[in-house]
Amino acid sequence: MEKAQRKKILSWAFYDWANSAYSTTVMAAFFPVFLKQYWSIGADPIVTTARLGVTISVSSLAVALMSPTLGVIADMKGFKKLFCMLFTIMGVISCAWMGFIPSGDWVSALWAYALALFAFNASSVFYDSLLPYVAPTRYMDYASSLGYSLGYLGGGLLLLLNVLMALHPQSFGIPDATAATKLSFMMVSVWWLAFSLPLFKNIPEPQGGQSSHNVWKLTQSSVQTLKKTLKELLHERNLFLFMAAYWLYIDGVYTVMTMAVDYGISIGFESKDLIAALLITQFIGFPCAYLFGTMTGRWGTKKPILACICVYGVTVIAATQMSAAWHFYLLAVVIGMVQGGVQSLSRSMFGRMIPKQASGEYFGLFNLVGRFASILGPLVVAGGALLTGSSRLGMVGLLVLFVVGGGLLAMVQEPERP
Repeated sequence: MEKAQRKKILSWAFYDWANSAYSTTVMAAFFPVFLKQYWSIGADPIVTTARLGVTISVSSLAVALMSPTLGVIADMKGFKKLFCMLFTIMGVISCAWMGFIPSGDWVSALWAYALALFAFNASSVFYDSLLPYVAPTRYMDYASSLGYSLGYLGGGLLLLLNVLMALHPQSFGIPDATAATKLSFMMVSVWWLAFSLPLFKNIPEPQGGQSSHNVWKLTQSSVQTLKKTLKELLHERNLFLFMAAYWLYIDGVYTVMTMAVDYGISIGFESKDLIAALLITQFIGFPCAYLFGTMTGRWGTKKPILACICVYGVTVIAATQMSAAWHFYLLAVVIGMVQGGVQSLSRSMFGRMIPKQASGEYFGLFNLVGRFASILGPLVVAGGALLTGSSRLGMVGLLVLFVVGGGLLAMVQEPERP
């Protein structure tokens, strides 16, 4: 690999390092705990679980509806990097806002979280759409896996620092754990922005279609283009099968990611045990995500993804039987081994199946599938918890998503490797 090519891939991959600060410190760790213990003080834990699940679903719906159209506009005008930058700034501001929300104001907290989640997902659409321009087909698995690997390491390092701040605030000159948590939200915003700069500086904006239409005309044109693409997709059986499979199995993956800590709290584990488990996942995920990118030369891309899905299915069953902290630690190790692999290889496999010049549009659809899946999963958990009065039973429904999704993926013909 040439030095210039390596620099582009590394600059692109560092965006995973940047935005993973949000997905670890905010989304997976501190926000669910702070929502229950600070912003929703005195509320029933089942109610806060339902509020969080609905918020995730509504935010996911919003980005699902907008991202395909924005993806077409990005292709037409050459706005892939620009849109990534704009949504990054939106996420940075939303995370900083969390640091100023007072106790009991769960409404503002959920608004800030919803906006940050929207920005995180929307920016990821355009970040992903840059992959075919950054890495040639033969390096796509490597680049995608490197990104997730750096994301686990970067997100894990900041999470570790934030956890130490919350556990030993006086050692950092901070009054108490509450102030440390609020400061952590603001640190995420700085981290996200600072480590996005290599992508914004070193990755050129892909040339668009040079459309002269205004925003309204572009929106109308994008809708027509999407209709045409969706019709074509229905006749492309292989790509359609992949997207249907991805819709189901990634739903389960995202739901486990976004609600694992909330689930652990609801069944009685202490927050310190859950945060420790998240750190285990991050640092196990760092080398494992990278290794998945290196094994595809021998095994292809589909087989490793199927192996990851099988592990997730077993994990969902095991999660319903957890009764001790070490059970959560063990599951964290297992999830860390496969989480980065299923995400990174799904992204690169899809990237090889689509036309490069329409990557914004197709990754918009890719995100649409993922976001609509993310609407269903949290609602399954929230609805199951409310109807049965048990957070454990709420998680069981995710097993169906992994089984059916894996079955559909097994029917997909993997694209040929160069």
